[in-house]
Amino acid sequence: MYFWLKLLHIGAVMVWFCGLFFLPRLFVARHRGGRDAHPAYFNLVTNLLFFRIATPAGIVAIALGMVLIGMVPFGAWLAAKLLLVMAAVLLHLYFGLHLYALGQGHDRHSAGFYRVVGWVPLLLLLALAALTGAKPRTFGDLPPPPVAAAEAHAAGGASSPPSSSAAL
Repeated sequence: MYFWLKLLHIGAVMVWFCGLFFLPRLFVARHRGGRDAHPAYFNLVTNLLFFRIATPAGIVAIALGMVLIGMVPFGAWLAAKLLLVMAAVLLHLYFGLHLYALGQGHDRHSAGFYRVVGWVPLLLLLALAALTGAKPRTFGDLPPPPVAAAEAHAAGGASSPPSSSAAL
């Protein structure tokens, strides 16, 4: 079951990020003019890509990721990965807000800005893949919650560290 959940999760992440890769290219094409910039084409394609493809894939990826989190040990690498996922969600939401602004006739950015922003999803995806594949130990382990430490001490586990006055 874990294999199939992970396979579906990875597939959903790939579809989601394909949408995040393609949206800035559509924004650049809109600035260039031509057939791509015509509202009948641009609005149809961007809305289809964002609302019917990328957003559902992002929701499925996040939902399956939450299920998979319960199946793996939680470490600092996973906390770092979740921060990157949060950045991807914020980028996705930014693209949605930008589509809304474009629909209202407001375009605050140049084609150069969209070209630069187009690299952000790639960097996020590479960082997510690196953290997932390597699960680096260099991040270390997260400290146990205070409740777990108190229970271990009460059960005769590890003693608390000596105070600075007792060490003298």
